[in-house]
Amino acid sequence: MNLDFSTLDALRRQHPAWRLLAAEHAPLIGSFLHRAFIVPNVRVMAQSDLAEALEDTLFGLRQRLGVPMFPKSAQEYLNDWAANEKGWLRKFYPAGSDEPHFDLTPATERALAWLVSLTERAFVGTESRLLTLFDLLKQMSEGSDTNPETRLQELYKKRDEIDLEIALVHSGEMPLLDDTALKERFQQFTGLARELLTDFREVEHNFRGLDRKVRERIALWDGAKGALLEEIMGERDAIADSDQGKSFRAFWDFLMSQSRQEELTQLLERVLQLPPVAALSPDLRLKRVHYDWLEAGEHAQATVAQLSQQLRRFLDDQAWLENRRIMDILRGIEARALALRGTPPTGNFMGMDDLTASLELPMERPLFSPTIKTVITNVALEAGEADMDAAALFSQVRVDKVALSSHIRQSLQTRAQISLGELLQARPLEQGLGELVAYLQLASEAPNSVVDEATLESVEWLAHDDASGPVTRRAQLPRVIFVRN
Repeated sequence: MNLDFSTLDALRRQHPAWRLLAAEHAPLIGSFLHRAFIVPNVRVMAQSDLAEALEDTLFGLRQRLGVPMFPKSAQEYLNDWAANEKGWLRKFYPAGSDEPHFDLTPATERALAWLVSLTERAFVGTESRLLTLFDLLKQMSEGSDTNPETRLQELYKKRDEIDLEIALVHSGEMPLLDDTALKERFQQFTGLARELLTDFREVEHNFRGLDRKVRERIALWDGAKGALLEEIMGERDAIADSDQGKSFRAFWDFLMSQSRQEELTQLLERVLQLPPVAALSPDLRLKRVHYDWLEAGEHAQATVAQLSQQLRRFLDDQAWLENRRIMDILRGIEARALALRGTPPTGNFMGMDDLTASLELPMERPLFSPTIKTVITNVALEAGEADMDAAALFSQVRVDKVALSSHIRQSLQTRAQISLGELLQARPLEQGLGELVAYLQLASEAPNSVVDEATLESVEWLAHDDASGPVTRRAQLPRVIFVRN
């Protein structure tokens, strides 16, 4: 890469890592993201957890600094860092979850790795790196030599060196690394282990980019399905056969070996117990760094599985024919979304009536309130004289609505619905018009009762007239139907 003025100026304006380092709140962003993602090796974090952690960090900084340096809320900062113009976080919805999640972008991790490299080191080791370079050159030279004689000479030389080392061990002379050499090699191991985790996030980002291109191509494809599949599968094979794909597959096969995992575990435990290494106070997570590699690799594999799932859905001919109209609509939406991705609309361009379902919890219901009893004041009655008809006192009746409601429920036990006329045929009115009004009141209070205005029913009851004696009264009213709950 040629670092001329134009290239560096474009990187300063476009690269997310450079924008992060030049941001106003770069110390806050770098320190928080490093502590939240890099130190515990967290690949994905839910929005609620990440916002809570950032809110705690902002509260501590505001209390310590005593000035309103960070006026926004934690949620606003996270959305700002995940915006397209920043690109420091990736905000997405995992499958089967309605809560957004966040992950670091490769550019952010590279910026944080560069900031870590700025810290002062206890010493700068050169021997181990020189030996590593020398071993790499030997591996490349021997691995590419097609002359069998040269290869045999190298193998004989290695055998002589091993025989000499065996002889020295038998004689009691065991060449050991001194403390400086152990510290230097451990420092190099730690750096390479962290760089490997960084590489995983970049590999996952590249696979995710391939998946995105495939989805865009499917959404905009107008030709035959076979031609599209040939093009997609060709790209997928090209990625798998690329240098990055081959290296990742070889690394994954090596790490998935049970014997290799056990060997790595034993070596890590033994090395971390060495006194020179223990004096460096190494991170305890190094004991399980190979499991961190596995977890990071699984995320990359999951991205590849997403791509395969997208292809399987496309290959399902039956679903394709049944949902062709739906697919056309979705393609239109996706095409419009892709066209607007570069210039999204501003302001409120879409509204929703409500984002959540209305819930009524049992504890929100009001508690029972006992009825207020009327207090009757004891007043001495005085005898008096009045010209009134005392018979009205004896003509008052009280309708038992509880008994009427019980009669309705018993009648609905053997049938789904019953009309008011049928109820009165089974049990005629005994208390006249007042009892009929009570039935109508029960019907108005019942949630499932129905009134048929088109059909009239005739209801009759026996009334008492002082002059002529018992008289039959009749009334016509719309049919009232009681329905079982």
